Amino acid sequence: MNAPATLMEKDQTAPVKERLVVIGNGMAGCRAVEEILARDPARFDVTIFGAEPRVNYNRIMLSPVLAGEKAFEDIIINGEDWYADNGITLVSGDPVVSIDRETQTVVAKSGRVEPYDRLLIATGSDPFIIPVPGKDLAGVVTFRDLDDVDKMLSAAEKGGCAVVIGGGLLGLEAAHGLSLRGMKVTVVHLMPTLMERQLDEAAGYLLKTELERRGQTIVTGADTAEIIGRDGHVAGVRLKDGREFAADIVVMAVGIRPATGLAKAAGLAVERGVVVDDHMVTSDPAIMAVGECVQHRGACYGLVAPLWDMCRALADAACSDPSGYEGSVTSTKLKVSGIDLFSAGDFSGGDGAEDIVMRDAARGLYKRVVVRDNKLVGAVLYGDTADGNWYFDLLKKGEDISDIREALIFGQAFASGGALLDPNAAVAALSDDAEICGCNGVSKGKVIETINAGACSLDAVRSTCKASASCGSCTGLVESLLALTLGGEVQSGPKTLCKCTSFSHDDVRRLIVDKSLKAIPQVMQELHWTTPDGCSSCRPALNYYLLCAWPGEYEDDQKSRFVNERLHANIQKDGTYSVVPRMWGGLTNPRELRAIADVVEKYNAPMVKVTGGQRLDIFGIRKEDLPAVWADLNAAGMVSGHAYGKSLRTVKTCVGSEWCRFGTQDSTGLGVKLERMTWGSWMPHKFKIAVSGCPRNCAEATIKDFGVVCVDSGYELHVGGNGGIKVRATDLLCKVATEAEAMDVCAAFIQLYREQAHYLERTAPWIERVGLDHVKAGLFDDPDSVRRLAARFRYSQTFCQDDPWAERVAGKDADLHQHLAEVRPLQLEAL
Repeated sequence: MNAPATLMEKDQTAPVKERLVVIGNGMAGCRAVEEILARDPARFDVTIFGAEPRVNYNRIMLSPVLAGEKAFEDIIINGEDWYADNGITLVSGDPVVSIDRETQTVVAKSGRVEPYDRLLIATGSDPFIIPVPGKDLAGVVTFRDLDDVDKMLSAAEKGGCAVVIGGGLLGLEAAHGLSLRGMKVTVVHLMPTLMERQLDEAAGYLLKTELERRGQTIVTGADTAEIIGRDGHVAGVRLKDGREFAADIVVMAVGIRPATGLAKAAGLAVERGVVVDDHMVTSDPAIMAVGECVQHRGACYGLVAPLWDMCRALADAACSDPSGYEGSVTSTKLKVSGIDLFSAGDFSGGDGAEDIVMRDAARGLYKRVVVRDNKLVGAVLYGDTADGNWYFDLLKKGEDISDIREALIFGQAFASGGALLDPNAAVAALSDDAEICGCNGVSKGKVIETINAGACSLDAVRSTCKASASCGSCTGLVESLLALTLGGEVQSGPKTLCKCTSFSHDDVRRLIVDKSLKAIPQVMQELHWTTPDGCSSCRPALNYYLLCAWPGEYEDDQKSRFVNERLHANIQKDGTYSVVPRMWGGLTNPRELRAIADVVEKYNAPMVKVTGGQRLDIFGIRKEDLPAVWADLNAAGMVSGHAYGKSLRTVKTCVGSEWCRFGTQDSTGLGVKLERMTWGSWMPHKFKIAVSGCPRNCAEATIKDFGVVCVDSGYELHVGGNGGIKVRATDLLCKVATEAEAMDVCAAFIQLYREQAHYLERTAPWIERVGLDHVKAGLFDDPDSVRRLAARFRYSQTFCQDDPWAERVAGKDADLHQHLAEVRPLQLEAL
């Protein structure tokens, strides 16, 4: 995407259209074109000039790219296919340098001349650079485009210190991203309150406290005197009070100014911005302007929501439906994971204004609404922003709030008499023109229209109308609208790991490896968990993901396991426990049977039962007797069957060729080998294996997570079966000729499952989610994949708890020894 785009030539046989030239391939310019195409797709022949050598992308999502939460591909708004499908000529990496209004042409930097009938200026804004000594040093960057992000990422790779000048939205998002990338970050801000244009002093204090808790240094009331250099590169920042801060990179994020140079040189009316009327037309009737570069009724806007209002008004006027733009009321959200912050309207107070404030210090909540003449004029929310859209709707409409004045501060549920405690009902009460997605300017009515047109999932809504496709903070609202509109027909999308985090399972697994996180507190700190110690959902998942990612480096956190895994037993409904010792492949011997019988008598176990996995389950053991029970069983050479664990449970076998007249292979022997290879391996969920000696399938191998069916020519390997509540037959994975191949593929499949599945996701739903072709590709597309995955699995087995065979396995397995040196890069590559 970074290479200059190829020009997409116009169809020479098409009817003559008005020539619309757009200066600016950013969010405003392309959104204006989208709005025009939606109204009259045949009206204009469109050419778009962009200064960057890229397609149109979501600039407000640069912060998640810097933070490592998204890739550039994730924030593309219009790919090359959009330009081609709509007959648009994209001239990228070639900015327009002059406008000739007399000849109605524009000239690009390359010398290209393009005539126009209508011209649209969407040049956006330029970052403000404070005029201090050292501002031109290498290592001083702004935060406006992908090139700036690349510079920051390059600096972060080397580590060290970063200073961000400016504690507004962009500055704090830049600081957040650099901090996540491992840099020591200092934010210096001129005003005494962070984000002073959006936050009052109290909310600013809460925000500052939270950022400092995350390890950032926040210095307010700080006036920069000089950027210190060394050998032509930035080395630090000196304040006017004499304080100095070391810096390997300095990010200037002190504000923006409308980019008006082209318009001013062309003789258009320019004040702070390019002056436009209500139809976004400049002082030249043939030239329109939209976005951050314009000034409308004396106001310039630096937030995205007003841009969408402008684009709609512009498209109406360009297509002969002059509705007109009347200005915008703006709201703000901070895109920093784990910090909920919302601000809208005027919170300055003053004569005739009334403040209503609620504080909950223990929960870190702060709410303030400002009322004037019985109308809501401003709101600041910190810690709980669920009612932000409702407040914003009241504010924009200027509705009389007299009837709900007493309950206003408590939110929509209480203001509605307590009838809206259901979040879906709260969303249902919003008006159709209430804003759902501020990033993309999508109303509730538009989302519902999209759903009714066939978008039955979150991903479908995102791809169709773009609601929730950017920062994701409105995802819950979109999901509520899906539920309200479709009822039980909603197709669910990716979910966060739990309520403590905004990251999905896949994101957490990826970041644990990318950031070399090797402890649960470290994960929670780096990924900004919203709870101090996590919850019963995330702690076991994090413990497993860390064990899987860093075998031998991460120490199992027993307190993060479910109680049955800590006690090595299954709790029963009467409060006693059942104990299941392992029987390799379902085989046993007199010594083991005597040991079980002795335990049953010694501890008065009321029941012994043969399980479905060919083992003996001892019921009725008291909790205080469990350590002694296991000591007695261990003395007889018996270890846990992990009947309670998210791990290998059992390998079920039939007697195979050794005894059965139909047996084709030694299924019992292979089952024992598979169980010895795989026991003690922690997994996302319970895992069962079976080996049947012939196609009669007495061991029920085709409803197991991994099943082997022996045939005359070798072994059929099956995966993804489930015999529980939802029965699922296995998928045939492959056929192999030898036991060794069967064992290697089994080890490789388990490792692929361990590295990719979500915690508490069994193989059946995992395969249904990713597809059997994905699994086969992961195993067989690269001829070396099975060997590498199997080597990683066997390596991790050497660190299994209470595994007396680990040393013997490590000593005998030559393939394992061969790959120990490369296992870490291989593991990183896989994850």
